[in-house]
Amino acid sequence: MSSHKTATAPSLYGLMAEFATPGELVAAARRVQAAGFRKFDAYTPYPIHELDDAMDLHDNRVSTCTFIAGLCGCVGGFSLASWCAAVAFPLNIGGRPLISVPMFIPVTFECTILLAGLTAAISMLTMNGLPSPYHPVFNVERFAGASRSKFFICIESADPKFDRQATESFLESLNPAEIAEVAP
Repeated sequence: MSSHKTATAPSLYGLMAEFATPGELVAAARRVQAAGFRKFDAYTPYPIHELDDAMDLHDNRVSTCTFIAGLCGCVGGFSLASWCAAVAFPLNIGGRPLISVPMFIPVTFECTILLAGLTAAISMLTMNGLPSPYHPVFNVERFAGASRSKFFICIESADPKFDRQATESFLESLNPAEIAEVAP
C-alpha cells in the first residue's frame, strides 16, 4: 500500500459580493484594497474608470516589455540594414557612404513597430491569463447579471489574508445585495 497523500483541489475559489450601483462597487473596492487584500477582482457590465485607482491597478509590465521589444527592434533593424549594406553586399555607388542613416529609417521603424506590437499583444494575453475559456465565477448563478446590470467583487481564497469567516464578515460590512461562495 502506498502511504503518500494525494493533493485535493481547494473547496472554495473565493467569496463574491454583489452590488447594485457602480458607486457602491468602487467604494467597496477601495475598502477591500485598504483592508490589505491583493487577490481580488471586480466585474462590471461596462468599464468603470475609477476602479483602476480603487483597486490599485497600475501594473506596467506590459508597457515595459513593449518598450524593451521596441528598442530591440530598433537596434536590430538598423543593425541588419547596416550589416547588409556595409558587410554582406557593399555597393559603392557615386562615392556615397555604405552606412546611410536616412536610408535605414524605414526598415528601423518597421522592425520597431513589428516587435513592439507583437510583444504588446502576446504579453497582454499571457499576463492576463488568456485564453481562459472557464472561470470559477461562472459557477455563481447570479453572476449572469454582471453582463447586464449588476456589479461584483470577488476576493480569492488564494489571498494570504483570506480567512473564510473574517472575509465573509468583512464583505457583509460593505452592505452588498448578496454574498456567494465561488466554487472552483
